[in-house]
Amino acid sequence: MAKTKLLFITHEMSPFLELTKISEITRKLPQAMQDKGFEIRILMPRFGNINERRNRLHEVIRLSGMNIIINENDNPLIIKVASIPAARMQVYFLDNEEYFQRKHVFRDGSSKFYEDNDERLIFFCKGALETVKKLGWAPDVIHCHGWMTALVPVYLKTTYKNDPTFKHSKVVYSIYENCFDEKLNSNFSQKAIMSGMTDEDTVLFNANDCNAMHVGAVNFSDAVVLGSPILSAEVLNYVKNTNKQVLAYESTLDFENYYNLYEEIASEDLVSLS
Repeated sequence: MAKTKLLFITHEMSPFLELTKISEITRKLPQAMQDKGFEIRILMPRFGNINERRNRLHEVIRLSGMNIIINENDNPLIIKVASIPAARMQVYFLDNEEYFQRKHVFRDGSSKFYEDNDERLIFFCKGALETVKKLGWAPDVIHCHGWMTALVPVYLKTTYKNDPTFKHSKVVYSIYENCFDEKLNSNFSQKAIMSGMTDEDTVLFNANDCNAMHVGAVNFSDAVVLGSPILSAEVLNYVKNTNKQVLAYESTLDFENYYNLYEEIASEDLVSLS
């Protein structure tokens, strides 16, 4: 029987970038699932404070060279890769000089929220899906971690829904409390629209704040993980009203529960076809 293919998309992962506990989860969870027999791929941005030499990143020429269009501007996408020898896992890094080559991650040296964080989010989400297409690797389950991955579920259920790489993919979204208090650019929802989408598809993102990122992502996801013990009441209420499959925070402490969730949603199509 073919291995279940599991894709992780995150903005941080130990040992490459450690901002919050997300980095620990996205380091341990993929390895645990690989040990269970899953086939794993991991994608994250190549932020400027990730040390290429120490982490032995190198460019993957066959994957690089794509352009990601945002606001009618072409933005070159460079793909790099690094290995975690102890885990036998590879991590793919999405790089772009304008968006990611900075000394800081989401705020500048004065703690000011970057004005183009909205476009950085869009670039990362679009770039992640285009990278997977170019890999020629069709994931059964895509697990998105945190607000910077918030557009992946909507893109999967609209623009990419009939794409051979993704048409059978299920998407899980993890909500975390470590977010931002500012608002993204007021035009974010419009900038995010891709071919095959309408204004309605991004309407839940219109508030441009962190809660809106979570709510918009949850709306288009097949299952939800509550990744922090304390989350916004607004977001929790929305999750409850969707009646989607939810992995409660207490259940995330045992990776066996993730395994069961992935296997269950990955097999839903097989059940419906039988």
